[in-house]
Amino acid sequence: MQKYIRFLLLLLVAIYSTATLAAKGTYPSFSLPEFSGNQKIELAKLRGKVVYIDFWASWCAPCRQSMPKFNVLYNKLPRASFEILAINLDESKTDAQQFLNDYPVDYTVLYDATGATPKQFGVKVMPTGYLLDRFGMVRHVHQGFRSGDDKLLMNKIKKLLSE
Repeated sequence: MQKYIRFLLLLLVAIYSTATLAAKGTYPSFSLPEFSGNQKIELAKLRGKVVYIDFWASWCAPCRQSMPKFNVLYNKLPRASFEILAINLDESKTDAQQFLNDYPVDYTVLYDATGATPKQFGVKVMPTGYLLDRFGMVRHVHQGFRSGDDKLLMNKIKKLLSE
């Protein structure tokens, strides 16, 4: 029984530490190719902008709702101070391309063929988004997607844009 309690306490500490880092920390910079393969995007070069990083995959059912909503949100905000980076995690780029044909977006789509970036961020659920302030600090982590989440995210983004 004592081992079980100790295990639970260690688990809670680990969860709290991860949540605290995700909510308040900065993440290592990354450089990933655009989905089209034309150029690499470096997160560090976006400092000064509010950035929403969205991890998605073609097999992710909530992504079919979130990506079109994020596209509307993206087109309502000033491009000079806000950016969305959608990082695709599909093993098959063909599957991802079919998804984008069905659900096109105007914001930047990146492709992570190695799967290293979601590990850096600690992604556990699809979709998962990280809202970074102008200094690269994670100010909000959003897991999954439900109706109305885009409005909540818009409010958080507008608040960061006004800071």
